Amino acid sequence: MVLIIDNYDSFTYNLVHLVAVHTDEYKVIRNDAMTVEEVKELNPDKILISPGPGRPDEAGITEALIREMGEKTPILGVCLGHQAIGEVFGGEVIHAPKLMHGKTSKVHHDGKSVFRNVEEPFDATRYHSLVLNPDKIPDVLQITARSDDDVIMGLRHRDFPIEGIQFHPESILTTEGPKIIENWLKQN
Repeated sequence: MVLIIDNYDSFTYNLVHLVAVHTDEYKVIRNDAMTVEEVKELNPDKILISPGPGRPDEAGITEALIREMGEKTPILGVCLGHQAIGEVFGGEVIHAPKLMHGKTSKVHHDGKSVFRNVEEPFDATRYHSLVLNPDKIPDVLQITARSDDDVIMGLRHRDFPIEGIQFHPESILTTEGPKIIENWLKQN
């Protein structure tokens, strides 16, 4: 079962629709509807962390889930979820050099994992005012994608099955969004 953490974002159900193309075994919960222990009892196969307003440390159990389940449970963080991954492992969330709300950028990536068989570069839609500080990325995380204006758009944990993407794969303007979600769902 894929557990989708809804960080009170209007885009969450667009992500749900991308997941539902590949499986009917998913559950959506709000970031404050369950404890981490209750989530552990669900024993999800994967956890998808949605975008949302505010800062990662204000997003309910989001950061605690990454900390307590990320070593064994595959996690994909989108936008706020991506920032939460960075913050949990020692990164710093800062104001973006430029606000990006509903704007597209070219994203260059490493061609691995969620980016396997994804066009290089591809167009991605961005909705964010916060980003990860490129000068404070901890060694356990590797940068996997950047925008054409050199903002971090993807990262991957070196040892755990955790990835983050700053852009919105669920946006119709993100040309490779469905493929990225499919790649993540098909990974073991």
